[in-house]
Amino acid sequence: MTTTLLLQLSDLHIREPGRLAYGRINTAPYLQQAVHSITRLPQRPDAVVITGDLTDFGRAAEYDHLRALLAPLGSMPIYLLPGNHDDRSQLRASFPEHAHYLGHDGFVQYSVPVGEMQLIALDTVVPGASAGSLCTQRLAWLEAELERQSHRPVVIAMHHPPFQTLIGHMDKIGLLEGAQALEAIVARHPNVERVICGHLHRSIQVRFGGSIASTVPAPAHQVSLDLSPQAPSTWMLEPPGFAIHALPRGARMVSHLAASGSFEGPFPFHEPDGQLID
Repeated sequence: MTTTLLLQLSDLHIREPGRLAYGRINTAPYLQQAVHSITRLPQRPDAVVITGDLTDFGRAAEYDHLRALLAPLGSMPIYLLPGNHDDRSQLRASFPEHAHYLGHDGFVQYSVPVGEMQLIALDTVVPGASAGSLCTQRLAWLEAELERQSHRPVVIAMHHPPFQTLIGHMDKIGLLEGAQALEAIVARHPNVERVICGHLHRSIQVRFGGSIASTVPAPAHQVSLDLSPQAPSTWMLEPPGFAIHALPRGARMVSHLAASGSFEGPFPFHEPDGQLID
């Protein structure tokens, strides 16, 4: 059975070499660890999508550093998506070889085939703001593209999640416009297998428009798990990770959360002499 594997990274927050995010953490070694984990997977992903906050300030030197950190992935197709920490114009200037899907101006929205599925990327960025938005123009483009791809399983990728996470300080800078309209569009297109998002630096899942919407951990720092409406805006060095969205031909999508790092194993489920462990 042929299975298409779409790997999702998010919220890399890469700074210039040697610079610390928030004055405390060098995010680059954590991305190196994630890339190493990806290269060691038993099955090679068909593509990698990075759902925003590629850099911390959207600067040219940060994107140059990001390029070097992603280089070990080799010829693996990589699809980039801006987050609220990115700069669309600089992203395009720094990755000119990605112009075929990043476009030249306006929103960074695209639709590309990945094996048996179609990856549709939505731009939720509001320049200069931490919160996101989906205006009528962006949503109309999505609906038209979904009509064109009605015969294929679809994964929608975006930065800001279109649902309340119950982490109060993050919901205040979530998708503040267009979430209900997006859910109605997804509900009209049952071939949407997933709506995959970033921004939250945590693994979160929710039912959404008859499908599943989710976020993934970051390669470095995670948003603190505090469901109080008055939770302070803090982060922690919890275990990092990434997601693998697997679509067997003619079957349902299955998503796995993978830990980023090196771990002992794998070991067989039997004693060295071949006997099963009791």
